[in-house]
Amino acid sequence: MLDYEVIVVGGGHAGLEAAFAAAHMGHKTLLLSLNIQKMGNMPCNPSIGGSAKGIVVREIDALGGMMGKAADHHYLQMKMLNTGKGPGVQCLRSQQDKLEYPKYIQDLALSCPNLIVQEGMVVGLLHDETHVFGVKLENGNEISANAVILATGTYMESQIFRGREIKDEGPDGEKPSKGLSPYLKSMGIEVYRLKTGTPPRIKRESIDFSKASIQPGTEGELAFSYETTKFIPFEEQIPCHLIYTTSETHQLIREHLNETSLYGGLIKSAGPRYCPSIESKLVNFPDKERHQLFLEPESRYTDSIYLQGFSTSMPVEIQERMVRTLPGFEKAEFLKYAYAIEYDAIHTQEFSATLEIKKWPGLYIAGQICGTSGYEEAAALGLMAGINASLKLENKSPLILRRDEAYIGVMIDDLVTKGTEEPYRLMSSRAEFRLLMRHDNADIRLTEIGHQIGLISQSRYEHFLKKINTIEQVKQILQNKYIGAKKAVNQYLASIESTPLKGGVQAFELLKRPGVKFEKIVDFIPELQDFCLTKDILEEVEIISKFEGYIAKEKREADNVRKIEEMNIPSGFDYLHMDGLRIEARQKLNAIKPLTVGQASRISGVNPCDITILILNVRRSFEHE
Repeated sequence: MLDYEVIVVGGGHAGLEAAFAAAHMGHKTLLLSLNIQKMGNMPCNPSIGGSAKGIVVREIDALGGMMGKAADHHYLQMKMLNTGKGPGVQCLRSQQDKLEYPKYIQDLALSCPNLIVQEGMVVGLLHDETHVFGVKLENGNEISANAVILATGTYMESQIFRGREIKDEGPDGEKPSKGLSPYLKSMGIEVYRLKTGTPPRIKRESIDFSKASIQPGTEGELAFSYETTKFIPFEEQIPCHLIYTTSETHQLIREHLNETSLYGGLIKSAGPRYCPSIESKLVNFPDKERHQLFLEPESRYTDSIYLQGFSTSMPVEIQERMVRTLPGFEKAEFLKYAYAIEYDAIHTQEFSATLEIKKWPGLYIAGQICGTSGYEEAAALGLMAGINASLKLENKSPLILRRDEAYIGVMIDDLVTKGTEEPYRLMSSRAEFRLLMRHDNADIRLTEIGHQIGLISQSRYEHFLKKINTIEQVKQILQNKYIGAKKAVNQYLASIESTPLKGGVQAFELLKRPGVKFEKIVDFIPELQDFCLTKDILEEVEIISKFEGYIAKEKREADNVRKIEEMNIPSGFDYLHMDGLRIEARQKLNAIKPLTVGQASRISGVNPCDITILILNVRRSFEHE
């Protein structure tokens, strides 16, 4: 008899979500962490959300994950981004309390039914010639399980860089994971090096904030989780601030560029393109006169300010000089110096869309070990790994989200089909159907799935169905109700500089006008007075109305793509001997082994002609069955 059903290795955001998912789905789960007190730690920016990432957190919550709930407790600031743009790119970003967030998520983990949390370093895996069934610990113990999920973050063989100084160390001064990466290589799993970094932390009292511009949050009741009912009042939230680098900053960096670990030749691996070090910004954008930096508080209980946008691998003495060239930082006192960190990850061609290693059934990976960057991406991958490992235990079909269904689906599909040579970051521009995958409708897209797999409770599901029913009823009323040219109606339209009515107009069409707010025209529709129109329902109906044509167009495009997307490729398909395919396409298809024609079409090196040949061969294989 096996010791556990699921073993999760790593207590970061990916490992926690994987463990929660498996445990909540009823499976006996073990979470192994190097340090229990560091579970859920935020070694870089203590924030959750941001462009595209905020929508991912909503998707995690809609599926039954935990990050959104944790992020809604004790935040320092909550802000809605891109409010001047369309709903397809609007999303939440929160400044988290670096002490309170991990404390809250640790408490959840330590009290979670079906979940045991232990400290231990995994140095190897238990396996035979066909599958993985457990782990080996540094102390010699062996623990067996039906499935193992590796969520090692940036710890595998990690090294910290500051100038010429190199330390075998993990994030935040923690010990690295040693031994597991060489063991994976011995199993024939391709491992490669990636890099990321973090900026210095400065003592708040040493900063002159009068030289910075204040960056407040957004007023209103904003939350990541659809179940959140308590909100931190706007007046109790803590603002961030904005400054810019100076010409003196740039000159000093250029003078000492070769003293950095990156440009001094010590670091060979690829770093995150969309979160570069300050020295990389100067090298890549030499004509830019200044770069913006955000001053972000790390906790209500510490004096630490995170200098966002100022990551560097300069020696500490140069870091001090660099920071003191910034406005307001002339007398800056350091609480922590910046560093770059290099670590091992598993090549994307090694795992499938279920996040299971292709060569080794029973072994799953999640988080930054997959080649991603960011807490939100990590948590989403952890959730999906936990779900798919559990579904396999239950002899059920895996959960693979489509590109028009969730940003999570976009990310996994990108990783599996396109791969990445640098830490992957989600952005709204990666999603071709982003108007269908908005911040506001994550629950509509994914709650049904979460309930089916057992992560959404019956009471929450019933509440969700009530919301959907209300939206549909309200929409029908608006489509059947005509609003006449009444004095009150035209006074409202005049107040927003909209053309007054001369005759009756369908309420649903009136709502499409720019500036017309649903909450304002409710007063003109008696049929809606008995409905409980919450803020999210008002928002959803308004978006459905105003963007009806655009949404319908994207749905048609998604449906057309799906016809090809969903053409399954039989397992064991022989690409290497398929007549008509170019050699590069044969090699790429054979390495990645896509599950569908849609996945195959997005593989770099596979062109439309290759896909046409592939479709013919897939159809021919079905005819011969």
